[in-house]
Amino acid sequence: MNQHRSLPRLLPLLAAAAAFALLPLASHAADQGGMGTANGGMKMSGSEMGNMGHMNMAANGSEITVTGEVLDMACYLDHGAHGEGHAACAQKCISSGLPVGIKGTDGKTYLLIGEHMPANSELAQYAAKTITVKGKYVSRDGINLLENIEIVK
Repeated sequence: MNQHRSLPRLLPLLAAAAAFALLPLASHAADQGGMGTANGGMKMSGSEMGNMGHMNMAANGSEITVTGEVLDMACYLDHGAHGEGHAACAQKCISSGLPVGIKGTDGKTYLLIGEHMPANSELAQYAAKTITVKGKYVSRDGINLLENIEIVK
């Protein structure tokens, strides 16, 4: 008899667990430029979702433009270092070859590379400064990358 009383409490937990289990699948579909329902149920393609501005869900392989702060990714990921107070260290780290990125105004962080080579020598002078770059966008396993970047002046 006690088993039947706990069943009503168990069902919502099972439903929540099933919903959480499906989240990685939905994220993977969005990363692959698949169909999404980010606008309240209306289906849209990945490129249409990318045109929603604040969501910036561009399709893999598309060229995008990002404005934001140039980061040395080692210090940013390790202890959240960024901003003018970290500029000298970021410039040193970027110049030494550590990964460089940009924290976009869209809220995403992107690794930045040139055409099959680092872009560190070009970007070190902009450490902790806000710039605009354009490049080929790729996202895999939650990591965002802009490759073949160009600084927009």
